[in-house]
Amino acid sequence: MAAQLLQDKVCAITGGVTGIGRAIALGYLSHGAYVAVNHLGDPKSCEQFQTMLEESGESKKEESGRRIVEVRGDVGDPETGKKLVRECVSRWGGLDVFVSNAGVCEFKEFLEGRSQRERKDEEERKRRKGETMQDRIREKISIPLTTLPRISPDLFTSTVQTNLTGAFYTIQAAAQQMVSQSQSSSPRPHAGSIIGISSISALVGGAQQAHYTPTKAGVLSLIQSCACALGKYGIRCNALLPGTIKTQLNEKDLDDEGKRKYMEGRIPLGRTGETGDMVGPAVFLASGELSGYVTGAQLLVDGGLFVNLQ
Repeated sequence: MAAQLLQDKVCAITGGVTGIGRAIALGYLSHGAYVAVNHLGDPKSCEQFQTMLEESGESKKEESGRRIVEVRGDVGDPETGKKLVRECVSRWGGLDVFVSNAGVCEFKEFLEGRSQRERKDEEERKRRKGETMQDRIREKISIPLTTLPRISPDLFTSTVQTNLTGAFYTIQAAAQQMVSQSQSSSPRPHAGSIIGISSISALVGGAQQAHYTPTKAGVLSLIQSCACALGKYGIRCNALLPGTIKTQLNEKDLDDEGKRKYMEGRIPLGRTGETGDMVGPAVFLASGELSGYVTGAQLLVDGGLFVNLQ
C-alpha cells in the first residue's frame, strides 16, 4: 500500500466533482485525508458527487463516518467559502489544506465578425462556385458581424465572478480559519497550505480566452500576495499551473484529432495531460513534510509545453 502522505489531514476543495478538482479530491482521500468537496448544487453536480462516493468506497459507510462530504454553493457568493470552512471545522475539528479550484471557461472570440483572412477564404469559395462578392461590395453590404459569437458582458462578468472573485472569497475564508488555529492554545502540526489552481494561461494568451486568461493570471497573483500576507502565520500559499489537461472544459476541443495531434506535437513529453497528472503535485504542496519551505511558488504541470512555446 502506498504511503499515506496526508493521513488525517482536513482538506477542502472548490469545484471538486469534475475534472482536476475531482482527481485531487479522490487523490487526497487515497492518501488518508478527510475531504470537503464544494460544488454548485445543481442536479448534475449532486449526481457526480454520488459517483465520487461510489468510486472512493465511501458510499458503503454511514454518512457520519465518511471521510468525504459535499458542501453546495456558488463560490462567487462570499458565504459559500465560509460554509465550506465551517463544515470542515464542525465535522473534523479544523482545516489543514485548502484548494481553490472552481473555474469556468467558455471559448469565445474577443470581437464579433470574421478576420480578414476568413473573409478572403469565403470570397474564394464563392468565386469557385461561379459567384463573386462584387455585388455585395457595390451595395456596401458587408459580411454579417455575427458569425462568431463574442465575449458578452454577462460571460465576462460570470467568468471573473467564478474564477477570480470566487477564489478570493474562498481563500480568505480558509485563511481566516487557519490563522485562528495557529493562534490557539493547541495549534495544528502545520499552520496550513493553500493551493490555487491557476493555469498555463496565466503566462500566455489565447485568442478565444480574453475573458479567461486574466482570471488565471489573477489567481496566480492572488496566491503570491497571500504568500506574502500569510507567511507570518506559517501558512504556505502556492499555485499549480496545469497545461493542456483533458477535462470537461476542453474535451470537445481535444476530440478533434487534428487539434489534439497538434498539441501533442508541441508538448515535449508527447501527450496531453490527464486529470490524474495533477494529483501528485497537489499532494506535494499539501504536505508540510514534503513542501514545508515552499511558498509563493508556481508549479507548471504541462509536460514541458510552456518552455517549448517558441
